[in-house]
This record gives sequence, C-alpha cells and structure tokens, in this order.
Amino acid sequence: MSHLDPGAATAAPTDARIHALDHLRALAMLSGVLFHAALAYSPLLHDFWPTANRAQSGWIDAFAWCLHLVRMPLFFAVAGFFTAGLIARRGMGGLLQNRVRRILVPLLVAWPLVHLATSASTQWAIAEVAHPSPFLSMVREWLAMPNPPALPPSTGHLWFLYYLLLFTLLAWVGRTLGWDSGLARAMRMPAERFALLFPLLVAPGFLLTTTPHPAPESLFPQFWALALYGPFFAFGTALHGRIDWLQPLRRWLWPALLACVLAYALFLWQLSRFEAGDWMRHAPAATALLQALIATWGTLVCLLAGLRWLARPRAWLGYLARSAYWTYLLHLPLLFALQYRMLDLRLAWPAGLLLSVGLTLAVCLTSYELLVRRTRLRHWVG
Repeated sequence: MSHLDPGAATAAPTDARIHALDHLRALAMLSGVLFHAALAYSPLLHDFWPTANRAQSGWIDAFAWCLHLVRMPLFFAVAGFFTAGLIARRGMGGLLQNRVRRILVPLLVAWPLVHLATSASTQWAIAEVAHPSPFLSMVREWLAMPNPPALPPSTGHLWFLYYLLLFTLLAWVGRTLGWDSGLARAMRMPAERFALLFPLLVAPGFLLTTTPHPAPESLFPQFWALALYGPFFAFGTALHGRIDWLQPLRRWLWPALLACVLAYALFLWQLSRFEAGDWMRHAPAATALLQALIATWGTLVCLLAGLRWLARPRAWLGYLARSAYWTYLLHLPLLFALQYRMLDLRLAWPAGLLLSVGLTLAVCLTSYELLVRRTRLRHWVG
C-alpha cells in the first residue's frame, strides 16, 4: 500500500483496515484543535469569535483558512469510506445500528453537556474578564437590555455528527432506490477527468454561502452544507474497495499541490479586500470556484499523500486515531475555558496558541486514557 500498488488494493479483503485513512483522520482531528485555537488570534474573525485575543497576526489567517477549506472535506471523505466499509461488512441494518450507538447517542448526550460547559465558561468570562473580546462585549450589552434576545439553539461544533447522520440516512435512501449504481458508474471515469470535474460539482455549495464559509450549526439542515460536503461523503463511499482508482493521480500530486497553493494565494488576496459587511454576502462565482478547487484537490492531495507516506502502522498515530472521537467531543469547551482565562494575560500569539493547544490536548488525551480507553465508553466514543 505504501506505493499504491493496484493489486494490493484490490486483493485486500473488504474488512481490511487501511491505516493511512485512520492516520489521516487523526491528523485532521489535530488540525481541528489547532484551527479552533488559532481563531482567537485571527484578525479576520476578531469581531466574531468568542475568545478573540488582543494579540493578532495576519499569519494566523493565512494558515487557518487553508485548514478550514480542506479539513472537513477530508473528514467527510474518510467518513464516507468507513461508512461503505460498514455496509460491506454488516449491511444497512448493521450500519444503522452502528450509527445509533456511535453517533446518535453520543450526540444526544454530549450536546447538552457541551452547551452547559460552554455557557458556564462564557458567563464567567462576561462577569470576570477585564479585557473581553468584542463578542463578549456584545453579549454584555445584550444582557444589560430589559428583555435580552435569546440566542437560537444550535448544534455547536457537534454539527459534524448531525450531518453524518443525515448523510447516513441519504446513503440508506440512495441504496434502497438503487442510486449507488450511479456512483459505481462515476468511478469508471478516468481519475484525471474526475479530478477536473470535482471542483465544479462542489462549487455550488460554496456559491450558496458566505466566504469564508461558516459552520452549519443550525438545527435545520443547511442546503449549502449538504451541497458542499455531500459530494465528499459520496466520493468516500464510492472509493471503498477501489483505492487503486487513485493510482493514475500519483504523478499529478505535486502539480495539484502547486495549483492549490496558487489558488489559495489568490483566495487570501480576495479575503484581504473584505470589509465587515462582506461576511453577510454570498461568495462570488470566482471565489466559490477557487474554494472548490482548493477543497477538492486539497482533499485528493491529502489522500494520495496519506496512502504514500502513512500506510504503515504507527503507534502514536493509531493512538490519536482511537482517541480522535473523544478529543473532538471534548476539545472546544476546554479550549474556550482556557482561552477566556488567557484574555487578561499579555502573551504573544505564538505562546498563547501553543499553550492553549498543548493544554487542551493534554486534558483530552489524559481523560481518554482514564475514562474511555479501558472502560465501556470505548464502545461508544473510543
């Protein structure tokens, strides 16, 4: 597998674990913690992010939005691959049972706990922080009103689980109606042609929302999010059992990476011209296409790079992959609590970023070791 050998890929049994995808999932999880921590130092998001710090850097925006464009598409592609693997091993009934145990129940349990924890730390920050973020100042003004407006309920950072359930339901409907045969036909297309068409398939999702695209945290499914992430999930399901289909793209990896870098530089230039009101506008067609190219080709580059360099088992990546779910559930309330307390500290942004990421991961991994790894919780969130 380290050389994307077609014979090895097709000869492997359907239940064989592809370590590269587990490792990519672990790295995507780590990048999620880093991304959320970095937003506290983002000039572009300073007026909107709850833990926005006085220390800011344009380097953060240059780094963070690249993660934003590639991380979740990669997550959904990997999730689609593993979903197809579950169907192959256990059938649709087994998949639905797994999704109830592994997604629905953890979502219903974690959702109120995450909301309560985040609300408690935010209320503490409103009352105690001497140098609040613009968001905290705005909330203080709201609370001073005679009848303060109530924030609409949302899924918060657990929106990924919510959409994973939606895509599982759509996969069941599609399989029942025989639509999965269309995916099989699409995978007969040469990989190079698919790589050229993939951005056009994803671009409508970016076109229907703002730039940079927000997290679809509403309790009501967002059509733009379905249009954006759905193709990645479908691509992942279609890729199961066909890893060798990526073989022709090996020689395309470095040119595609260069194209992504150039497209991202142009995207950053467009972001630099943004004003506050631009956040409320939908992306222009050119910007949507740029984002679609970065997201699709960036995901393909990550898959190719993972299959080439992360195919062998690695103990530390395997551990991070097993703890990824727990870390995902726990990290944002922890991170907010830490960064609220850092608002009154005079720390340079590199020190603040490293401290918040390091402490958050330390608590997440320690609690995973103590509470999940050797307990029954591992069957739910391990």
